[in-house]
Amino acid sequence: MTAAPSFQPLEARFDAMTRARLPAVLRVEQSAYPHPWSEHNFLDSMLAGYQAQLLVAGSAESPELLGYFVAMKGVDEVHLLNITVAPASQHQGWGRVMLDALGVWSRGQGAQWLWLEVRVSNMRARAVYESHGFKHVGTRRHYYPASPGLPQGEDAIVMSRAL
Repeated sequence: MTAAPSFQPLEARFDAMTRARLPAVLRVEQSAYPHPWSEHNFLDSMLAGYQAQLLVAGSAESPELLGYFVAMKGVDEVHLLNITVAPASQHQGWGRVMLDALGVWSRGQGAQWLWLEVRVSNMRARAVYESHGFKHVGTRRHYYPASPGLPQGEDAIVMSRAL
């Protein structure tokens, strides 16, 4: 009789996104999206003081980047600008972990609402957002860059969640 494989839970933590960590972020971003954010997008967000967090596992000397998010605080709201789970770490609940952390941070900032846009075609992300209480509140026509078969660009669904 063979023993069942042992499961070792992966311990993860949040670290601030920094310029030094951008090469790893950009590798994940480019592997995850057909229209990735540029280094300039991330640098601008950090310089503007947006909440930019990395979700990492492993040792400080050799961290594994599981995902990240960038969010902009407004008067009584937070707008999620980018949330990405590394392709190798998808389907493990890390997106939900980051959304939970964003919700906690947002409430601590006095926000009453979370806002985001998501591609109409991104059914998996939409399902995750809906399971976190986000509601479809609008549509932005041709919000995302054009892809093959979509010369006008893809629509975005605007979603919000009360905190």
